[in-house]
Amino acid sequence: MNIPYEPIVFGYNINIHLILEYLAFFIAFRYYVFLRRKSNDIISSNNRLSIILGAALGALIGSRLVGFLENPLVSLSQENIIQLLNTKTIMGGLFGGLLGVEIAKKLIGETESSGDLFVLPIILGIFIGRIGCFLSGINEFTYGVETTSIFGMNLGDGLLRHPIALYELLFLIILFFGLKHNRYKPHLKNGDLFKLFMISYFTFRFFIEFLKPNVFYFLSLSTIQILCLICLLYYHKTILNIFKNAR
Repeated sequence: MNIPYEPIVFGYNINIHLILEYLAFFIAFRYYVFLRRKSNDIISSNNRLSIILGAALGALIGSRLVGFLENPLVSLSQENIIQLLNTKTIMGGLFGGLLGVEIAKKLIGETESSGDLFVLPIILGIFIGRIGCFLSGINEFTYGVETTSIFGMNLGDGLLRHPIALYELLFLIILFFGLKHNRYKPHLKNGDLFKLFMISYFTFRFFIEFLKPNVFYFLSLSTIQILCLICLLYYHKTILNIFKNAR
C-alpha cells in the first residue's frame, strides 16, 4: 500500500481521510450514547442536549479559527480563501468545544461537571481520524520533519519523515486504556477525568509539535503550541493538585 492511500472505487478517487473523519464522528457519538445509557447521568436530557450543542458550535468555531491562525500570512486568493474555510484542527475544536460547553452551562444554569462522559468517545473519534491522517501522508499537515532514525517513513514525497500520526495513535491507545482503567477511582471527582484528558493530550501535542515542519512561529512557538499553553494555564489549579498529590 502506497501513502498517500487513494483508493479508486467504481472509477472515482476516494478521499479516505474524509470518510474516516465522518466515521469518527458517527462511531464516537454512538459510543457516547452507549456509555450514557450505562451510566447514572446526573444532568437532565434537556441540559445535556444544550451542552452538546454548545460543544458542537464551540468546536466548529475553534477548529476553523485555530486552523486559520496556523498560517495567517497566506495570500488572499480565491483558491486560498476556500482552502482556509475548509481548514480545521482538532486542537481548536477541543478547546473551542470546552469554551462552548462552559458558555452553554452558564446560560442554562447547569453547575454539574459534564465532560467525563465525553472523554472516551472523544479519544476514539480522534484515533479513527488520525488513521485517516496517516493514510493521507503529506496531503494532511500531520507529518513530521525529515529524520534519519529508524522511525522515518516515506509519506509520499520520497523523504524519510517522522510519522507524527502513528506516534499519536500509540499515545491515544495508552491514554484511552489508562483513563478507562482509572475512571472509577475514588479519589477522582466528577469532571476530573475530562481535565486529565485535556491536560494529557495538550501536553503531548505541545511536545510533538517540535517534530512538525511548522512555518509560522510566535515567540518561537507554533500556533498549536501557544494554544496548548493556554489550555494548560486554564487547568493550572488541577496541574498543581496533581503535583501536590504526587509528592
